[in-house]
Amino acid sequence: MKKLLNTLYVTSEDSYLALDGENIVVLDKEKEMGRIPLHNLEGIVSFGYRGTSPALMGACADRNISLCYVNPNGKFLARVTGSVKGNVVLRKKQYEVSMNETDSLEISKNCIIGKIYNARWVLERATRDHSLQIDTEKVKSASKMLKDDAIRVQKSQSKEQLRGYEGEAASVYFSVFDELILQQKKDFVFSDRNRRPPTDNVNAMLSFVYTLLTNNIASALETVGLDPYVGMMHTDRPGRASLALDMIEELRPVLADRFVLSLINKKVVNVKDFIKKENGAVLMKDDARKKFLSEWQNRKKETLTHPYLKEKMEWGMVPYVQAMLLARHLRGDLDAYPPFLWK
Repeated sequence: MKKLLNTLYVTSEDSYLALDGENIVVLDKEKEMGRIPLHNLEGIVSFGYRGTSPALMGACADRNISLCYVNPNGKFLARVTGSVKGNVVLRKKQYEVSMNETDSLEISKNCIIGKIYNARWVLERATRDHSLQIDTEKVKSASKMLKDDAIRVQKSQSKEQLRGYEGEAASVYFSVFDELILQQKKDFVFSDRNRRPPTDNVNAMLSFVYTLLTNNIASALETVGLDPYVGMMHTDRPGRASLALDMIEELRPVLADRFVLSLINKKVVNVKDFIKKENGAVLMKDDARKKFLSEWQNRKKETLTHPYLKEKMEWGMVPYVQAMLLARHLRGDLDAYPPFLWK
């Protein structure tokens, strides 16, 4: 369990949540793992299956404490709230900002600045750690171009202009992505980003992990009361989690891309894990997908210090923190949305 920004996250799958006086008590097989006064909380997120006592549900409803349930893989299940909840006001503000070109542009720019910053960090780390295995000059040049793109993004005057700069930055980044593949280069060749369907092994994994991460972010947005389908940069479209697609941008390079590279370079996956369909689409086999999901869960349990909060947490908590920071900005508690800038 971990408390972040007045929200309690209970990550153990076997935890049961109960009420004792004015405290929430976290039990694991009848053993008390911790307790926190309810008056310190505005939200509780449980990743377990064992459930919550009716008394605690009622206490949370009375105090307008949001009680959310997410499965261990990060999929949003449900939220329990009282008859009056500030999330309605939050969503109304979200809709208002999404329709305001100036305000939504500022949030969008911060998301893309985070994406470019983290992409540069991935490239710079590669030149530092693997200078003898990669074309350092080529990667350094791409990093310099990304730095220039970030400046242009900051000066964007419209979303159309922003999307153009974001596309240019993505093209530069992926133009050297193959350099970051250090092992099994014959079987994992990357020439460009392709999808719908992916036509090579690397793109098959990238598409899969982006889907997983998007679902995690959508769940995080749900837990703080935001509507994941109303975006700032990505236009609204039926069935598309536009806000989740906005917020995945800053986490793609540092979380998703590095994860795929580690699977290849550590030889966790190999060419036998993939099949090519008649239409050219490349897919992971069922056993490979299970292995991929297991490794993804392990990656999300690794820890880091959040660059904005300066608190230690698991990688799996990062989407939830970013969702809370966005909610706080929309409420007026923060002057701007602080993107995730990994250092």
